[in-house]
Amino acid sequence: MVTQTEMRSTVPLEAAREYVRRGWSVVPVPFKQKRPVLKEWEQLRLAETDLDQYFNQPANVGLILGEPSQGLVDVDLDCVEARAIAANYLPPTPSKTGRATATDSHWWYYAVGAKTVQHRDPVTKQMLVELRSTGGQTVVGPSIHPTGQPYDILAGEPAVVPAEMLTSCVEALAKRVIELRHGDQPTAAVRNPNTQAVDRHRVDSPSDIERRALAYLDRLPPAISGNRGHAATYAAATVLVHGFEINPDRALSLLLDHFNPRCEPPWSEKELRHKVTSAATKPHSQSRGWLLNETLPDVVDEGVDISALIDQAVETVRPSPRLNDNETIESSAADPGSIPVELLRVPGFISEVMDHSLATAPYPNQPLAFCGALALQAFLGGRKVRDQADNRTNLYLLNLAHSSSGKDWPRKINTRILHATGQSNALGEQFASGEGLQDALFVTSCMLFQTDEIDGILQSINKAKDARYESILGTLLTMYSAASSVFPMRRKAGKEPAGAIEQPCLVIYGTAIPTHYYAALSERMLTNGFFARMLIVEAGKRGDGQEPKIADIPPRILETATHWANFQPGKGNLDKFYPIPRIVQYTDEAQSLLIDSRRQCEAEYALAEECGDTVGTTVWGRTNEHIRKLALLYAISANHREPSIDASAANWATQFAMHQTRRMLFMAQNHVAENPFHAECLKLLKKLREAPDQTIVHSVLLKRMKLDAQTFVKVIETLRQRNDIEIVPVKTVTKTGNAYRLTV
Repeated sequence: MVTQTEMRSTVPLEAAREYVRRGWSVVPVPFKQKRPVLKEWEQLRLAETDLDQYFNQPANVGLILGEPSQGLVDVDLDCVEARAIAANYLPPTPSKTGRATATDSHWWYYAVGAKTVQHRDPVTKQMLVELRSTGGQTVVGPSIHPTGQPYDILAGEPAVVPAEMLTSCVEALAKRVIELRHGDQPTAAVRNPNTQAVDRHRVDSPSDIERRALAYLDRLPPAISGNRGHAATYAAATVLVHGFEINPDRALSLLLDHFNPRCEPPWSEKELRHKVTSAATKPHSQSRGWLLNETLPDVVDEGVDISALIDQAVETVRPSPRLNDNETIESSAADPGSIPVELLRVPGFISEVMDHSLATAPYPNQPLAFCGALALQAFLGGRKVRDQADNRTNLYLLNLAHSSSGKDWPRKINTRILHATGQSNALGEQFASGEGLQDALFVTSCMLFQTDEIDGILQSINKAKDARYESILGTLLTMYSAASSVFPMRRKAGKEPAGAIEQPCLVIYGTAIPTHYYAALSERMLTNGFFARMLIVEAGKRGDGQEPKIADIPPRILETATHWANFQPGKGNLDKFYPIPRIVQYTDEAQSLLIDSRRQCEAEYALAEECGDTVGTTVWGRTNEHIRKLALLYAISANHREPSIDASAANWATQFAMHQTRRMLFMAQNHVAENPFHAECLKLLKKLREAPDQTIVHSVLLKRMKLDAQTFVKVIETLRQRNDIEIVPVKTVTKTGNAYRLTV
């Protein structure tokens, strides 16, 4: 079985080689396109030695399906309904691919003899489900979709299924989707293949649209406190203002009159208004007005789990269950999971450094290699480029990884590259004091500090009684914001000020053990801005070991690093250099995407502000800045000579920063304690979260918590009243007892 770890190459040529080694036929597809342009590509059978001439430049990779690839077939789920209920109809398979806005949209099998079959909506002619086999092809990772989103790499071993069975399963799935859209009674419109798609701007009057919207609304689940109530309400608001294009004020009235009475407890008007505002301003995977093309209102199947449909519009920061109208709503971040591997790739220099690190590391790890390469690119671009909004490349980057997982290897790679290009004087390791950090940057205005166990610094800042560690934190905070201005040096007693640092660029690449890092954080640290300025990436499990080897730095990496070392935009004299960084322009499409991202960050900030969530406002207040910095880094990595921030850069930066912001908030919420009692509550929730079925019997949990019985009871009662856990009866051989189950 081929795992995602083994399929780690995102260089098209190397990925094509890996696919061919698995016995599949590949075809080159133009970059950011979906169809081959070679004549008679269906007959193409490339050997591994042929790949260089086809994939030696930016290109997408297509897999030729069916007979040329040992019976490999692809079930393409083209619509949201098919993806939502696919698991009810298709055979399970370990191999699924997709992209950010269409996850698991391709299910892969070996089905020898299967034929290509397409299933379309009989009214709109939209493709619903397609079984692709001989004569077809599908684009796979590391290819880039026309929108700029990366495709998933095809990993895992596709399930082996009979062709007849798979064909029948796909047909049944398509039939069910049609029933969901048009009802189970075939109308004349459904039977007539010449019927045109509904013209939503011409057919329906406002009253007709509202009637159909209410019929749809009535079939959605109500909001129940403690049972994803916020998700259900946000989905209802999205249906009205986005799906049916109803005016937000009118949508609010409809929710108050027709949806709110079913909710337990009902929402306040202010809370519902916020849901409507968020639904109207946030981006969505479906196009605006997509429900207007439904011909019948009852398109929701009560017998099918529609959670996938609701999740398409769900808020990522949800208030916890409300107890009464007088209580403050606290923000509760959902867990987006670890960073998807496809987001750990940026074309050009960053991926080249990452691949060199992975090829030579004793324990290769993608997140570690990526963060090391990103930090190096951030340093190389420091004081030399900026975007149209004057954002710079300075980053505070943190990798969380366990001991002996190879945290030092990316630092060694960066040190070797900078030494080889004459820039090792810009490297630093430890922060002795804030004053020392200022002095170092006064001498070398762009520096890369690579420090291990950064949690020790945070512990010192939290616990120290002298001002030395406070000065470190203060310098880190102000230096970050001074990257586009001037940092005035401190005035020493009895002396004139030493001067100022012109546009300082401080890049920090830190590593820490996860548990130690979160234990070092305090609520004060979360809200003073340092946590919000950091991009935190978890390395996960240690990579599989490989025999270490001595390898020279690839010439292409040295060439690019030397280019940055010699690139000095600005002016000055023999005594002082004044940088005038090159402006990297946005394309029109990228600027539009970045504006959407900013509005989404603002909506998340407003939600946190309304909930009184100071950590949320602090972190979301910096996310848009992270997006702009990352898009700039993407651009100069992809093309260091003529960079441009295009849609690919904007899309990647948005996905990366949004995901990491949500992950940071979730981890902080579940690991950072306000006091010792709160720490015990978090510890108990963590043990339940890691248990099978998220349930532990009383006697076992009491032993694992290592608490006295009285404190244990207080913790249990506190969490039960907050609806974080529930008490459930369990039967043993001799008696009936209690167990505790996680509800959040």
